[in-house]
Amino acid sequence: MAKSDYYELLNVAKNASDSDIKKSYRKLAMKYHPDRNPGDKSAESKFKDIKEAYEVLSDPEKRGAYDRFGHAGVNQSPGGGQGPGDFSGFADAFGDIFGDIFGGGGNARGSSGQRNGAFRGSDLRYSLEISLEEASNGLSTEIRVPSWQSCSTCGATGCKPGTKPETCGTCSGQGQVRMQQGFFSIQQTCPKCRGAGRSIKSPCQICSGAGRVKKNKTLEVSIPAGIDNGMRIRSAGNGEPGQNGGPTGDLYVEITVKPHHVFQRDNDDLHCEAPISFSRSALGGSIDVPTLNGRASFDIPEGTQTGKTFRLRGKGIKNVRSGVQGDLFCHVVIETPVKLSQVQKDLLKEFENSIEVNKDRHNPHSKNWMDKVKEFFV
Repeated sequence: MAKSDYYELLNVAKNASDSDIKKSYRKLAMKYHPDRNPGDKSAESKFKDIKEAYEVLSDPEKRGAYDRFGHAGVNQSPGGGQGPGDFSGFADAFGDIFGDIFGGGGNARGSSGQRNGAFRGSDLRYSLEISLEEASNGLSTEIRVPSWQSCSTCGATGCKPGTKPETCGTCSGQGQVRMQQGFFSIQQTCPKCRGAGRSIKSPCQICSGAGRVKKNKTLEVSIPAGIDNGMRIRSAGNGEPGQNGGPTGDLYVEITVKPHHVFQRDNDDLHCEAPISFSRSALGGSIDVPTLNGRASFDIPEGTQTGKTFRLRGKGIKNVRSGVQGDLFCHVVIETPVKLSQVQKDLLKEFENSIEVNKDRHNPHSKNWMDKVKEFFV
């Protein structure tokens, strides 16, 4: 029976790129894989054909010979090079879908950590809440985090004192087992010893065979000046320890800055309201305002209106990276006096009457507003 055209089998054009051929092969391999079509001889035959086609078209030399001479230009017999049942040579193309077929993670070859059973420890996260003053000035503080330490009873072996670990009978100490799925043969981490290559018959009663016990440890953390809400600090090597000689994970300290009762932060700048009296806004003068490092003063000119913003340079927060100091923006709010005595009310009425004599001069904003209102109703 004549063989089908390899390009037609993979549903690609003859000028298709290597990536297009690889992409189409992955899609078809998933569709016709025998494990997804149990008992379907047609799907099994189709899978063999597309596998054979990919082995030829993914090899530049074989593809060139096939383009010139057709099937006669390539030798796909079992005795010559790769045959249709040979798994090696295309594992890289098919490796990223092994998890879907076999239900496991990783590729067919695994990782170096899985081959020897060594795994990196998990990273830990610690949330630290600090005040705005502490964020501005920086601080050193101590935190307590959970940690694993080697079991002193068994010497980190996980075995009951007086006993030793035995070679795993499932993988013969290799930490991996070869699994057969249809036409495929792959290596996976031993499910019994989990890659350690050994088993413990009599586990330590203190650590239950883990070789380590959980304890809290105290760490000193330096918070740099200028740190902002949501930033985090990495403490290398203070996460969970690795397994079977793997590296230790890291600790990440995530910063939360508490809301302040006076200031609102905007990156490196600060904003605050500065309430002033009616007379101060009219007559002008100097006022004092708080900062994160003491007090500061600035002059209010005569006739200052509510909402006026004054900028105090260098009174904000120092940038955590550049060290440039931000500014403080004071927003003036004129406070209306309350609970006035009768004498004070009479004085204010007298003052109001004196203003009315030359209202346009003393209240220019009111005049402009009334003019706009009149235009609106015309």
